[in-house]
Amino acid sequence: MKFLIICFLAVFWSLTVSGQLKERPAFVKGIYGNPGALLAAGHSFESLGVNAIFVRSVSLTQDLYRTARENGVRVFVEFPLLNGKYYLEKNPEAWPINEKGEKSPPADWFMGICPTDPGFRQHRFDELQRLLQEFEIDGLWLDYVHWHAQFETPDPILPETCFCDRCISTFEDQMKLKVPEGNIPLRAAWILEESDSLWRIWRSKILTGWVKEMKTVVKEKRPNALLGIFYCSWFPSDFNEALYRNLGINVYELAGIADVLSPMLFHRMMDRPTVWVHEYVAWLDELMSPYEGKKPAIWPIVQAHNKPVVIKAQEFYDVMKNGSRSPAGGIMMFSEQSLLEDPEKLNVVKEFYGRH
Repeated sequence: MKFLIICFLAVFWSLTVSGQLKERPAFVKGIYGNPGALLAAGHSFESLGVNAIFVRSVSLTQDLYRTARENGVRVFVEFPLLNGKYYLEKNPEAWPINEKGEKSPPADWFMGICPTDPGFRQHRFDELQRLLQEFEIDGLWLDYVHWHAQFETPDPILPETCFCDRCISTFEDQMKLKVPEGNIPLRAAWILEESDSLWRIWRSKILTGWVKEMKTVVKEKRPNALLGIFYCSWFPSDFNEALYRNLGINVYELAGIADVLSPMLFHRMMDRPTVWVHEYVAWLDELMSPYEGKKPAIWPIVQAHNKPVVIKAQEFYDVMKNGSRSPAGGIMMFSEQSLLEDPEKLNVVKEFYGRH
């Protein structure tokens, strides 16, 4: 018996030293939005069971950052990559143009932007540099990583953009083709009829390029910080392949860049059952299997927000449970305001995180 124990300990020690047996990372128990509002209401990170916050960049303050650090809570910051609403108020030249040659209207509450606009690009990179200079964050989570559209609804809004002269010219240069001369409607029609597949490839590469460059900036300034991505959790075939065709998202390519993927599993907004939350996470893990040891972690964000209907505490518990199942390595919910408005949902978080 002693011999067997000695052999076991020897193997265990060998695996540990060689790195084959690694300690399992702590499960991420997060809050998304403005966690400072929960602290202001008298709650604490300890009482909530939270070990990570995913805070909007506009809501991150020195007080919130300091409190998180003092409590051993990791600080991840949401960065609104291609949300153009406020920038467009002073810079209308960056407005996304549709196939009619007109400014594409807001998609419900969301207003995107032309992602090739150089002024907007510089604006975003300047914002990122300031953020990284001021706070030693644990990670940056890119949000609104898509061309102008609205997907947080059962009936998505999927305009065709952007057909400004700059986008068409960049498309020609990068894809090595020539679009016939004419006005925007004529040129857009030719692209969609004669070169649609190349157009979709190009649009996806524009997004991928943004993400790669953002990661480079983050790693140069904060080498240990993670790069995460919030993104639309449609399956590739949903809505006539709109994830790729309209939003420009190639999940597999993004998985090769990101450290963490956080699919936005807003079941009610997308009219899905609660079990879909786990089904999607399992599908995503399988999609990334070719990456093997390099594949990113999966930390989904689930819905507590009452839209388009009221979400009861039991339903919220169900999506938390489904979203936390393996292979997920963490979870968070949208958002802190939903917890403040409903004590039962707040109790779900406390009890659920207390058991993990």
